[in-house]
Amino acid sequence: MSLEPPAIWPGPDGAPLSCREKLKVLAENHREAAQVLRDAFEDAVLMGVDEAAMRQVLADLVAALPSPKRP
Repeated sequence: MSLEPPAIWPGPDGAPLSCREKLKVLAENHREAAQVLRDAFEDAVLMGVDEAAMRQVLADLVAALPSPKRP
């Protein structure tokens, strides 16, 4: 695992996205999300939250995000 954006962003059909602007936005969003998650994780652990528990909290948060494609 890495905190770097993925090399390939797959589309719904599995083919990688190729639009430069989309790739730029996705990379920027990834960097911003990684920084926010890193900060939240570090704060929680330094305040005494169990590391594994905080990782689960963050994973659950991502899993609970609603799809923007759902009606």
